[in-house]
Amino acid sequence: MLASLLVLLIIEPNLIINTMINESKNVVALCINLVAIYAVWLAILEILDKSGLGEKLAKILSPIIKKIFKTDNKEHIKYIAYNLSSNILGLGNAATPSGIKAIKSMEKDIPKTKFAMLMLVVVNSTSIQLLPTTVIGLRASAGSISPSDIIFPSILASLVATIVSVLLLIIYNKIKRGKL
Repeated sequence: MLASLLVLLIIEPNLIINTMINESKNVVALCINLVAIYAVWLAILEILDKSGLGEKLAKILSPIIKKIFKTDNKEHIKYIAYNLSSNILGLGNAATPSGIKAIKSMEKDIPKTKFAMLMLVVVNSTSIQLLPTTVIGLRASAGSISPSDIIFPSILASLVATIVSVLLLIIYNKIKRGKL
């Protein structure tokens, strides 16, 4: 930013203020769009929780969560399921509260849950996205002709990143335990 301002100051100094004001407007518009997108999806997650569908989702995902995260605690599984489902829907910021709750619930039993915590961070960071709703919403609000063209590349990129990251964590864990 400083380099850009310096170049602009030398080339066209009268554009500095106008450019900064216009881009500030763009940032505010982007924030409003993101708030609208997240408000809708956070409301859907809240409805999921209140209706009991969240418990059913946790039950459906529990075999996978137990295997990957190596935890049997129902509270951990519930929050991890919310986190995973939010990420699958492409709602990274909506996944954050459930991820924080999962980590806080795991903190009570750190020696047993350390691997699960690391795995949650890895999976949350790479976030497999079957439906990148945030990006689609931003593309639609920016006037994209086909905002959903991002679906396949997002699935592919997030799937590869997640698989590689999970395998690296498993290898790291085995090396640390001296089993590799």
